[in-house]
Amino acid sequence: MKYRQHDAFVEIVEGTFCLFPPLLSSEEPPQENGVIQTTQDQHSSISPPSTVSGAPDDEPFSTYFEEKVPIPEDVTQMFSFRKLWAFTGPGFLMSIAYLDPGNIESDLQSGAKAGFKLLWVLLGATIIGLLLQRLAARLGVVTGMHLAEVCNRQYPTVPRIILWLMVELAIIGSDMQEVIGCAIAFNLLSVGRIPLWGGVLITIIDTFVFLFLDKYGLRKLEAFFGFLITIMAVSFGYEYVMVRPDQGELLKGMFLPYCEGCGPAQMEQAVGIVGAVIMPHNIYLHSALVKSRSIDRGNKKEVKEANKYYFIESTIALFISFLINVFVVAVFAEAFYEKTNIEVNAMCNASDSPHTDLFPLDNSRLQVDIYKGGVVLGCFFGPVALYIWAIGILAAGQSSTMTGTYSGQFVMEGFLNLRWSRFARVLLTRSIAIFPTLLVAIFQDVQHLTGMNDFLNVLQSMQLPFALIPILTFTSLTSIMNDFANGLVWKIGGGVVILVVCAINMHFVVVYVTSLSSVALYVLAGFLCIAYLCFVGYLVSYYSSHYNTMDWEEIHSDRRKGTDS
Repeated sequence: MKYRQHDAFVEIVEGTFCLFPPLLSSEEPPQENGVIQTTQDQHSSISPPSTVSGAPDDEPFSTYFEEKVPIPEDVTQMFSFRKLWAFTGPGFLMSIAYLDPGNIESDLQSGAKAGFKLLWVLLGATIIGLLLQRLAARLGVVTGMHLAEVCNRQYPTVPRIILWLMVELAIIGSDMQEVIGCAIAFNLLSVGRIPLWGGVLITIIDTFVFLFLDKYGLRKLEAFFGFLITIMAVSFGYEYVMVRPDQGELLKGMFLPYCEGCGPAQMEQAVGIVGAVIMPHNIYLHSALVKSRSIDRGNKKEVKEANKYYFIESTIALFISFLINVFVVAVFAEAFYEKTNIEVNAMCNASDSPHTDLFPLDNSRLQVDIYKGGVVLGCFFGPVALYIWAIGILAAGQSSTMTGTYSGQFVMEGFLNLRWSRFARVLLTRSIAIFPTLLVAIFQDVQHLTGMNDFLNVLQSMQLPFALIPILTFTSLTSIMNDFANGLVWKIGGGVVILVVCAINMHFVVVYVTSLSSVALYVLAGFLCIAYLCFVGYLVSYYSSHYNTMDWEEIHSDRRKGTDS
């Protein structure tokens, strides 16, 4: 069976789905009221997922969003709270990636090492993240497909498989951090009675249970995630109120882009903040989450309205996540900035803490992570502070573990067009992340478990181009986005942002590798970097070639209309 849709040919032969997209065509598609019309009345020139021929009808292509949330009709022209509420949900699920245990650890280390001086970096990274999430949401709304599905239909086979592997590595790295956070939270809450490996096993089981909540309704699932975000806000907000940070210093650090007296350690921490906040798999996740609303993509007005409300919702969600991150930075900046190990040891002794041995009797600066952070809070502010901290970490780890698993399912479905059952997909993605974490938890102590975060942050930093370059490429192409393609400002600005973010994270990678002091690792890292840069160069050249072709098509179109371009 073969049909034509805006110069894209879809051939379904013996249950195999193949699509051959053109680069660009000079043939104009039929239009009505400025909206491109296709055989399925869709606002995109590339076909959305189709049910595979011969597959059972009772199992949809996607494991998520088996229902669509209806959007109410409203006569209000400019803004409607009813419609905003209907669109609320995907942005908050997306924002959880900005609150995972890796981000929390980056926050507390920023406060302990640099005080309030790096809050402006956190603010800037969150704003950049919002702009990138806007592109992801627009792609999903306009095309009806998420980023992995578009990559599957646009890139050749070999680059597509490599891209899938890189994104999977990012998801696995993030997932390991989240499982580590949950295991540490269980250990702190049980006063050490639940070992780290036990916490990892509990996280495996409860994640499977929570992932099936969407069977009870999409809005209920979104409400559950909202509840977890509320727990984080209350927990870390309690610590903030109890410590009472200096508000003047906080505002100065947030809006004055300067770091007085900062050295390599503070600069490295600033790079770590960017790497922790902007996560590659979250771009893929958000482009899929927006598909949960019932939108007529053949109606340009509805598409434009959906883009507007999703952007408002994402702004609110990331503002809340930013406040929670600020709570953590401010608590450790006020209470533990420039504290020494001997000072903390004395306070833990005075409070009869069983964790006094974590802090040696020397005058070196306090080094904290998620585990030590809770212990230090307990020593200075009492056991209640420790338990509330652990509850917040558990909520952060559990919620981000669930969204990370969803990301893995979307990526696997989109890149490979697999039709596995929900259970099989969850089992595979969870096992890949859980197995190495479980080994470390069994054979090492909590110090080694939290020490994995540096390596995992580096791993995720290296995967950033494999989300940022595709999202900028596809949202800039009129052959995909039509009237909703990026304008010149977004194309140039997006390119500059991506270049800066990638450069910052490559610096972080270089710093990490040079700290290992191993010639063999240097050589291995050199070969990997060459291969890595070649693939990044391919993605950039793909964008450049399509971007140039698009420009010439627009110039010729304008000339045919008699305009002077």
